[in-house]
Amino acid sequence: MPVTAAPLDDNFGRRVDEVIDRAVEEERVVGAVILVARRGEVLYSRAAGLADREAKKPMTADVIFRLASVTKPVVAAAALALVEAGAISLADPVTRFIPEFRPKLADGGEPVITIRQLLTHTAGLDYGFRQATGGPYHRAGISDGLDQPGLSMAENLRRIASVPLSYKPGTNWRYSVAMDVLGEALARATGATLPDLVDRLVVQPLGMRDTAFGVRDRARLVTPYADGPGKAVAMGEHHLVPFGDGAISFTPGRTFDAASFASGGTGMNGTAGDVMKLLEALRSGGGMVIRPETATAMRTDAIGGLETTMPGWGWGLGFGVLRDPVAANTPQTVGTWRWGGVYGHSWFVDPTLDLTVVALTNTAIAGMMGAFPDALRDAIYSRQA
Repeated sequence: MPVTAAPLDDNFGRRVDEVIDRAVEEERVVGAVILVARRGEVLYSRAAGLADREAKKPMTADVIFRLASVTKPVVAAAALALVEAGAISLADPVTRFIPEFRPKLADGGEPVITIRQLLTHTAGLDYGFRQATGGPYHRAGISDGLDQPGLSMAENLRRIASVPLSYKPGTNWRYSVAMDVLGEALARATGATLPDLVDRLVVQPLGMRDTAFGVRDRARLVTPYADGPGKAVAMGEHHLVPFGDGAISFTPGRTFDAASFASGGTGMNGTAGDVMKLLEALRSGGGMVIRPETATAMRTDAIGGLETTMPGWGWGLGFGVLRDPVAANTPQTVGTWRWGGVYGHSWFVDPTLDLTVVALTNTAIAGMMGAFPDALRDAIYSRQA
């Protein structure tokens, strides 16, 4: 699906509206905030549907979402700021900062895991939701950072290290809890908490006023929903959403439990506007967070010849990077970087077109992957009337 013309023609807003209206009317997505910018100028902004369906509370542009993996580029930017400051190095072994974190290979070998491998998901770790029910992460009780309120980082690290690595670090790619481990390494390297570090290094410099590991205004936090039979259903206190051969375990109240470990992979909350500020800063050279050359490295495929589980996509220092639009079946251009979050989010930056799109919803998983985000993307790139 190669690009045949530049996106954002005079009709793109109407096409985007149609995609959003259809998803909301069919109740596949309860509510969404969508932003589309070109060269830093927001050309489309819409809050649609409901922030709380049962209370009939409309979605507004300033609502706060549980960001899930939209957290990852925020924490990655903080890590690279610390690399620039000399506090850590990408080549540092994780044991320099977390001496007790020594997961082994299945044969008993104890390989070195580096900071770079954590950033690139080449450390040999995994996510429980990517394993079949009853897999090793499930048996060990490992949290993906979305459930188990009150679980400490020390205990989750112990559980992660108790499971053999999936492969020798640096030889493969697998999406994983690596960013949670990275977050703890950053905290120990500096003697600060991860929430304080991220706030000082990224959130405050970029004016991301509503982004934090806690919730700065509970009245604006959206109610979470999940895919259901026919239409989205409200999440319960503990909610399982089928995914592949397994399921993603959600406990929405985790974000209110101060004893829960600060998940560098999934733990933050924030607004669509704040996410746009971060992506635009990285697109335009790093803003007040990292230097232009570091931002370039962040946006560049960093895993060489390794294959991801996503055809046509490589991985940079914090998110996916497009290698082959045909293999990926996307109209985006080579070098596009993107990711999302399982609470129902997607975003991408097409640097060739200076195009940034943020789509945050309150509906897992439909807002993150599948018909809705794909149709939204295609509506932006299409030249149809």
